[in-house]
Amino acid sequence: MAIFKGAGVAIVTPMHEDGKVNYEKLEELLEYQIANSTDAIIICGTTGESSTLTHGEHLQTIKFAIDKVAGRVPVIAGTGSNCTETAIMMSQEAASYGADALLIVTPYYNKASQKGLIRHYTEIANSVPDTPIIMYNVPSRTGCNIQPATAVTLAKNVKNIVGIKAASGDLSQIAKMMSMADGCLELYSGNDDQVLPILSLGGLGVISVLSNVAPKNTHDMVMKFMEGDLAGAAKLQLDAVPLINALFCEVNPIPVKTALNLMGWKVGPTRMPLCEMETENEERLKKALTDYGIKLA
Repeated sequence: MAIFKGAGVAIVTPMHEDGKVNYEKLEELLEYQIANSTDAIIICGTTGESSTLTHGEHLQTIKFAIDKVAGRVPVIAGTGSNCTETAIMMSQEAASYGADALLIVTPYYNKASQKGLIRHYTEIANSVPDTPIIMYNVPSRTGCNIQPATAVTLAKNVKNIVGIKAASGDLSQIAKMMSMADGCLELYSGNDDQVLPILSLGGLGVISVLSNVAPKNTHDMVMKFMEGDLAGAAKLQLDAVPLINALFCEVNPIPVKTALNLMGWKVGPTRMPLCEMETENEERLKKALTDYGIKLA
């Protein structure tokens, strides 16, 4: 059974102006997402600024989300690290809180060989044998690419490695992986501008930045495709492209946090080394939001 089908939001972590996590605002965002048909919450991923949260904040934020969502939709916790021992510790804690699944990014900076990736993911998975794991392949950020044979080897040989968030941007690589998988791998798009192409290769949905600002449309895009309304799904995908491009005109999550603030959500700043958007990019983002039909505060 799939962890989820549809649109899972890679939710931001709201901050107070002093940089502390704003849990009250996070609860508001969670309720907004669930009320607008989001199919899963992905907490403390890249968009959630996991790289600049302390371990304590990271785990507290995961637990908070699990407790507040209270089983209404799956909560998938980002617990990856470039240190295998740290990833094991974070994963075991998140599993103990009741996370429905874990999202484990490839090791970054130190990277890993394909052999190293197999060992890394296997050891993490074996430490939480009852919790499903989604591998996260985003080589543009990590410098580390899960090759198709590696992903399939892990899915076929480790019982709780069940899925992959594919954010390589390489549709040929994804197609090759799915042709080798023979149904053993749940596929989720990690790129909002490639949702439909990835669904057409057997994908079950998207782990989405766009869902932060347009949750219902992102959900509907996936559902229309799955229900056979390809024209309707394609229209939602294509209509969103200018906004998606604006949401990635600077490094994520700078634009999406800016967008939420422009919409009146008051999610606060990003943590250094991320900083405020360049003025011309913010103007581009404002135009993309209003052109898409999103009202600004």
